[in-house]
Amino acid sequence: MFTITINGSSVYKTDLKINGTSFSGILNGKEVKGDLIKINPYQFHLLYNNSSYNMDVVKLNTEEKSMVIKINSVKYTLGLKDKYDELLHTLGLDNMSAKKVSDIKAPMPGMVLNIMVHEGAEVKKGDALIVLEAMKMENILKSPSDGLIKKVLANKGSAVEKNQVLIQF
Repeated sequence: MFTITINGSSVYKTDLKINGTSFSGILNGKEVKGDLIKINPYQFHLLYNNSSYNMDVVKLNTEEKSMVIKINSVKYTLGLKDKYDELLHTLGLDNMSAKKVSDIKAPMPGMVLNIMVHEGAEVKKGDALIVLEAMKMENILKSPSDGLIKKVLANKGSAVEKNQVLIQF
């Protein structure tokens, strides 16, 4: 049994199985059947209820068990949980698999153009932390996870070396 969350709100329970070019199973208590033809690793053609759908996998994140798909030009964000994910959530252990990052390091030598956080700031995954110029290009280093900034070691306008610690979580 799987739980699929679509766009962060709609939740579906399913046990769909794919057998060759067809699929069948239960979706939210209703029996469903259809055909799924793989065009290439990221494109599929879906036939369901006498309707035809083009499906593209836009983004796939196996670590977070999420994906962005486009069905007939409409994007959907999907989250997938299996019975083990549900069990971990019930036991309160679902955040243990998240990566704990303690340092943000310079990915290459460059110059610090801007520091967008300060010590004690709370950041969310994907928040911009620091702007680093390298090879005449500006690179925005983003937070890989939620956390609290313990210390900012970089200074605006200073040169940094590859793997130099810029921010500590």
